[in-house]
Amino acid sequence: MEAITLPVYNTEGKEVDTVKLNSSVFDGKINTDAIYQAIIAYRANQRKGLAATKTRGEVSGGGRKPWKQKGTGRARVGSTRSPLWRHGGVVFGPHPRDFDYRLPAKIRALALKSSLNAKVKENNLIVLDAIKIEAPKTKAAAKIFSNLKLLPKKGVKNGSLLLLLDQLDANTKMALHNLKFLDINFAKDTHTYEILEHKKIIITKNGLDNLSDRLSDRKK
Repeated sequence: MEAITLPVYNTEGKEVDTVKLNSSVFDGKINTDAIYQAIIAYRANQRKGLAATKTRGEVSGGGRKPWKQKGTGRARVGSTRSPLWRHGGVVFGPHPRDFDYRLPAKIRALALKSSLNAKVKENNLIVLDAIKIEAPKTKAAAKIFSNLKLLPKKGVKNGSLLLLLDQLDANTKMALHNLKFLDINFAKDTHTYEILEHKKIIITKNGLDNLSDRLSDRKK
């Protein structure tokens, strides 16, 4: 497959260069099965697993036999904490557990590649040459996304944009911090769920290289 070429923009919103995407990563293929497995695994790993109920042996009380075994005409009962009784124990209720499990590295890499290819097909992957803000001002950060025509409209949910960086200095971090429509991560650390959760992905040129190198090495 011929390498895909994307424009590279500066922080003023002007096209300053082009970049050829790594054809071993951006091959246009979208494996929905791998994406499904990656999403299910990610969501399972976010579960706390803290739901808990008490069995009849854990509920307080119930030490005394409510009535004698025979002669009352009533059913035999050994404890007021029987699951049949109000305030009794719970049968087969949930107990704290770990939902965590790991997907094979190749499936995780394939899912991430597929999610990136999906964003490219949707024209929702934007490449920046670099981003550096001299003063820690939110207004300066917002202007960059205004120049790129990426400011969300009113009513759009928070976190509609994902910015993937190769590095992040203190001033830039402070300036970007208060932009509620923006989530930030390092390109080398991103994952399938994060890519698909956001409508548009903005990635720096060096961050794109880091991500491509990571996925190319995984393929080998």
